[in-house]
Amino acid sequence: MRFASLGSGSSGNGLVVENGTTRVMMDCGFTLASTKARLGRAGLAPSDITAVVVTHEHEDHLGGVARFARRYGIPVYLTRGTAQWLPEDFPAVLVRCIDSHAPFAIDAIAVEPFPVPHDAREPVQFVFSDGASRLGVLTDLGTPTSHVHEKLCGCHGLVIECNHDLEMLMGGNYPPALKHRIAGRFGHLDNRTAAGLVAGLERPGLRHLIAAHLSQQNNRPELAVAALSAAVGCEPSWIGVASQEDGFAWRDL
Repeated sequence: MRFASLGSGSSGNGLVVENGTTRVMMDCGFTLASTKARLGRAGLAPSDITAVVVTHEHEDHLGGVARFARRYGIPVYLTRGTAQWLPEDFPAVLVRCIDSHAPFAIDAIAVEPFPVPHDAREPVQFVFSDGASRLGVLTDLGTPTSHVHEKLCGCHGLVIECNHDLEMLMGGNYPPALKHRIAGRFGHLDNRTAAGLVAGLERPGLRHLIAAHLSQQNNRPELAVAALSAAVGCEPSWIGVASQEDGFAWRDL
Protein backbone atom coordinates (compact mmCIF):
# COMPACT_ATOMS: atom_id res chain seq x y z
CA MET A 1 0.00 0.00 0.00
CA ARG A 2 1.16 3.53 -0.72
CA PHE A 3 -0.22 7.04 -0.35
CA ALA A 4 0.26 10.55 -1.73
CA SER A 5 -1.20 13.98 -1.04
CA LEU A 6 -2.62 16.12 -3.83
CA GLY A 7 -2.48 19.19 -1.59
CA SER A 8 -3.31 20.11 1.98
CA GLY A 9 -4.50 23.37 3.52
CA SER A 10 -7.39 25.79 3.74
CA SER A 11 -7.49 26.18 -0.07
CA GLY A 12 -8.13 22.50 -0.76
CA ASN A 13 -7.36 18.97 0.39
CA GLY A 14 -7.00 15.61 -1.29
CA LEU A 15 -5.08 12.40 -0.57
CA VAL A 16 -4.89 9.11 -2.48
CA VAL A 17 -4.33 5.66 -0.97
CA GLU A 18 -3.42 2.83 -3.35
CA ASN A 19 -3.30 -0.93 -2.97
CA GLY A 20 -2.85 -2.75 -6.26
CA THR A 21 -5.45 -1.37 -8.65
CA THR A 22 -7.65 0.03 -5.85
CA ARG A 23 -7.19 3.76 -5.39
CA VAL A 24 -9.23 5.68 -2.83
CA MET A 25 -9.24 9.46 -2.75
CA MET A 26 -9.87 11.06 0.65
CA ASP A 27 -11.59 14.43 0.12
CA CYS A 28 -11.44 16.65 -2.95
CA GLY A 29 -11.39 20.38 -2.32
CA PHE A 30 -10.11 21.43 -5.74
CA THR A 31 -11.63 22.46 -9.05
CA LEU A 32 -12.10 19.76 -11.65
CA ALA A 33 -9.13 20.99 -13.69
CA SER A 34 -6.89 21.27 -10.64
CA THR A 35 -7.86 17.80 -9.43
CA LYS A 36 -7.03 16.32 -12.80
CA ALA A 37 -3.67 18.12 -12.89
CA ARG A 38 -2.79 17.10 -9.34
CA LEU A 39 -3.64 13.47 -10.07
CA GLY A 40 -1.50 13.71 -13.18
CA ARG A 41 1.49 14.76 -11.09
CA ALA A 42 0.99 11.52 -9.13
CA GLY A 43 0.88 9.53 -12.36
CA LEU A 44 -2.87 8.97 -12.17
CA ALA A 45 -5.88 9.73 -14.34
CA PRO A 46 -9.33 10.47 -12.89
CA SER A 47 -10.54 7.11 -14.20
CA ASP A 48 -7.96 5.40 -11.98
CA ILE A 49 -9.84 6.45 -8.83
CA THR A 50 -12.02 3.67 -7.41
CA ALA A 51 -13.93 5.77 -4.88
CA VAL A 52 -13.90 9.01 -2.91
CA VAL A 53 -14.29 9.07 0.88
CA VAL A 54 -15.22 12.38 2.50
CA THR A 55 -14.38 13.61 5.99
CA HIS A 56 -16.87 16.50 6.29
CA GLU A 57 -18.70 19.21 4.38
CA HIS A 58 -16.31 22.16 4.56
CA GLU A 59 -15.49 23.57 1.15
CA ASP A 60 -11.77 22.74 1.27
CA HIS A 61 -12.71 19.05 1.64
CA LEU A 62 -16.06 18.56 -0.12
CA GLY A 63 -15.96 21.45 -2.60
CA GLY A 64 -14.75 19.47 -5.62
CA VAL A 65 -16.25 16.07 -4.80
CA ALA A 66 -19.60 16.38 -6.59
CA ARG A 67 -18.17 17.69 -9.86
CA PHE A 68 -15.38 15.11 -9.91
CA ALA A 69 -17.56 12.13 -8.96
CA ARG A 70 -20.37 13.07 -11.35
CA ARG A 71 -18.01 13.62 -14.28
CA TYR A 72 -16.26 10.27 -13.89
CA GLY A 73 -19.03 8.16 -12.33
CA ILE A 74 -17.13 7.52 -9.09
CA PRO A 75 -18.96 6.45 -5.89
CA VAL A 76 -18.71 8.72 -2.85
CA TYR A 77 -18.60 7.38 0.72
CA LEU A 78 -19.65 9.81 3.48
CA THR A 79 -21.74 10.06 6.63
CA ARG A 80 -25.41 10.98 6.39
CA GLY A 81 -24.67 14.31 8.04
CA THR A 82 -22.10 15.15 5.38
CA ALA A 83 -24.26 13.78 2.56
CA GLN A 84 -26.86 16.47 3.28
CA TRP A 85 -24.42 18.98 1.79
CA LEU A 86 -24.20 17.29 -1.61
CA PRO A 87 -26.06 19.12 -4.41
CA GLU A 88 -29.72 18.13 -4.68
CA ASP A 89 -29.19 16.88 -8.23
CA PHE A 90 -26.19 14.69 -7.33
CA PRO A 91 -26.86 11.14 -8.62
CA ALA A 92 -28.15 9.01 -5.74
CA VAL A 93 -26.64 5.94 -7.38
CA LEU A 94 -23.16 7.28 -6.55
CA VAL A 95 -23.87 7.90 -2.84
CA ARG A 96 -22.68 5.38 -0.24
CA CYS A 97 -23.70 6.46 3.28
CA ILE A 98 -21.41 5.18 6.02
CA ASP A 99 -21.65 4.77 9.79
CA SER A 100 -18.95 6.78 11.58
CA HIS A 101 -18.16 3.78 13.79
CA ALA A 102 -18.39 0.96 11.22
CA PRO A 103 -15.42 -0.23 9.11
CA PHE A 104 -16.04 -1.08 5.47
CA ALA A 105 -14.04 -2.20 2.43
CA ILE A 106 -13.47 -0.62 -0.94
CA ASP A 107 -12.08 -3.51 -2.99
CA ALA A 108 -8.52 -4.14 -1.72
CA ILE A 109 -8.51 -1.34 0.90
CA ALA A 110 -10.11 -1.62 4.34
CA VAL A 111 -11.45 1.73 5.56
CA GLU A 112 -12.09 2.52 9.21
CA PRO A 113 -13.88 5.83 9.87
CA PHE A 114 -13.93 7.39 13.31
CA PRO A 115 -15.79 10.46 14.59
CA VAL A 116 -13.89 13.59 15.61
CA PRO A 117 -14.79 16.87 17.36
CA HIS A 118 -14.94 19.49 14.62
CA ASP A 119 -17.39 22.24 13.68
CA ALA A 120 -19.21 20.19 11.05
CA ARG A 121 -22.42 18.13 10.84
CA GLU A 122 -21.05 14.58 11.23
CA PRO A 123 -17.28 14.71 10.67
CA VAL A 124 -15.00 11.68 10.53
CA GLN A 125 -11.38 10.87 9.80
CA PHE A 126 -10.03 7.58 8.48
CA VAL A 127 -7.59 4.73 8.94
CA PHE A 128 -6.77 2.77 5.78
CA SER A 129 -5.31 -0.75 5.71
CA ASP A 130 -4.27 -3.50 3.33
CA GLY A 131 -4.26 -6.09 6.11
CA ALA A 132 -0.57 -5.65 6.85
CA SER A 133 -0.03 -1.89 7.11
CA ARG A 134 -2.18 0.90 8.55
CA LEU A 135 -2.33 4.55 7.51
CA GLY A 136 -4.02 7.04 9.82
CA VAL A 137 -5.14 10.40 8.45
CA LEU A 138 -6.26 13.14 10.84
CA THR A 139 -6.61 16.57 9.26
CA ASP A 140 -9.47 18.40 11.03
CA LEU A 141 -10.32 18.29 14.71
CA GLY A 142 -10.25 20.63 17.65
CA THR A 143 -9.48 18.29 20.55
CA PRO A 144 -7.84 14.84 20.63
CA THR A 145 -10.09 12.29 22.32
CA SER A 146 -9.42 8.87 23.80
CA HIS A 147 -11.26 7.36 20.82
CA VAL A 148 -9.00 9.20 18.36
CA HIS A 149 -5.98 8.00 20.32
CA GLU A 150 -7.24 4.41 20.21
CA LYS A 151 -7.78 4.48 16.45
CA LEU A 152 -4.35 5.92 15.64
CA CYS A 153 -2.29 3.61 17.84
CA GLY A 154 -0.23 1.11 15.86
CA CYS A 155 -0.33 2.98 12.55
CA HIS A 156 2.63 2.60 10.19
CA GLY A 157 1.94 5.96 8.56
CA LEU A 158 0.41 9.08 10.12
CA VAL A 159 -0.75 12.24 8.38
CA ILE A 160 -1.68 14.64 11.17
CA GLU A 161 -3.02 18.16 11.30
CA CYS A 162 -0.61 20.85 12.47
CA ASN A 163 -2.86 23.74 11.55
CA HIS A 164 -1.38 26.60 13.53
CA ASP A 165 1.19 27.82 15.96
CA LEU A 166 -0.91 29.10 18.86
CA GLU A 167 1.26 32.15 19.49
CA MET A 168 1.18 33.14 15.81
CA LEU A 169 -2.59 32.70 15.68
CA MET A 170 -3.30 34.74 18.79
CA GLY A 171 -0.83 37.45 17.83
CA GLY A 172 -2.07 37.69 14.25
CA ASN A 173 -4.69 39.91 12.62
CA TYR A 174 -7.62 37.47 12.53
CA PRO A 175 -10.79 38.74 14.27
CA PRO A 176 -11.01 37.51 17.89
CA ALA A 177 -14.04 35.31 17.18
CA LEU A 178 -12.21 33.53 14.35
CA LYS A 179 -9.12 33.02 16.51
CA HIS A 180 -11.18 31.39 19.23
CA ARG A 181 -13.07 29.20 16.75
CA ILE A 182 -9.82 27.91 15.23
CA ALA A 183 -8.23 27.29 18.62
CA GLY A 184 -11.41 25.98 20.23
CA ARG A 185 -12.62 22.48 21.06
CA PHE A 186 -14.21 22.06 17.63
CA GLY A 187 -11.59 23.91 15.58
CA HIS A 188 -8.13 22.80 14.50
CA LEU A 189 -5.03 21.26 16.12
CA ASP A 190 -2.06 23.47 16.88
CA ASN A 191 1.51 22.18 16.59
CA ARG A 192 1.93 21.55 20.31
CA THR A 193 -1.33 19.63 20.70
CA ALA A 194 -0.65 17.53 17.59
CA ALA A 195 2.79 16.69 18.94
CA GLY A 196 1.30 15.71 22.29
CA LEU A 197 -1.16 13.38 20.59
CA VAL A 198 1.60 11.69 18.59
CA ALA A 199 3.86 11.40 21.64
CA GLY A 200 1.14 9.45 23.46
CA LEU A 201 0.53 6.92 20.70
CA GLU A 202 1.82 3.37 20.56
CA ARG A 203 3.94 3.57 17.42
CA PRO A 204 6.54 0.76 17.28
CA GLY A 205 6.17 0.36 13.52
CA LEU A 206 5.79 4.01 12.49
CA ARG A 207 7.52 4.63 9.14
CA HIS A 208 6.04 7.96 8.05
CA LEU A 209 4.94 11.01 10.04
CA ILE A 210 3.64 13.95 8.03
CA ALA A 211 2.36 17.35 9.14
CA ALA A 212 -0.72 18.45 7.20
CA HIS A 213 -3.31 21.21 6.87
CA LEU A 214 -0.83 23.94 7.82
CA SER A 215 -2.21 27.47 7.90
CA GLN A 216 -0.35 29.74 5.51
CA GLN A 217 -1.00 32.71 7.82
CA ASN A 218 -0.59 31.17 11.27
CA ASN A 219 2.10 28.54 10.95
CA ARG A 220 5.45 27.74 9.39
CA PRO A 221 6.60 24.29 8.25
CA GLU A 222 9.71 24.41 10.41
CA LEU A 223 7.61 24.99 13.54
CA ALA A 224 5.39 21.99 12.81
CA VAL A 225 8.40 19.82 12.00
CA ALA A 226 10.19 20.84 15.20
CA ALA A 227 7.15 19.98 17.32
CA LEU A 228 6.64 16.54 15.76
CA SER A 229 10.32 15.59 15.70
CA ALA A 230 10.60 16.44 19.39
CA ALA A 231 7.52 14.33 20.11
CA VAL A 232 8.98 11.17 18.56
CA GLY A 233 12.67 11.88 19.21
CA CYS A 234 13.78 11.87 15.58
CA GLU A 235 15.76 14.12 13.28
CA PRO A 236 13.64 16.93 11.81
CA SER A 237 14.53 15.70 8.30
CA TRP A 238 12.50 12.52 8.96
CA ILE A 239 9.25 14.48 9.34
CA GLY A 240 7.33 15.22 6.14
CA VAL A 241 5.11 18.19 5.34
CA ALA A 242 2.05 18.20 3.06
CA SER A 243 2.07 21.52 1.22
CA GLN A 244 -0.92 23.33 -0.21
CA GLU A 245 0.40 23.42 -3.76
CA ASP A 246 2.20 20.10 -4.09
CA GLY A 247 1.04 17.88 -1.23
CA PHE A 248 3.70 15.17 -1.10
CA ALA A 249 4.84 12.40 -3.44
CA TRP A 250 4.07 8.70 -3.07
CA ARG A 251 5.22 7.00 0.11
CA ASP A 252 5.28 3.23 0.55
CA LEU A 253 4.00 1.47 3.65
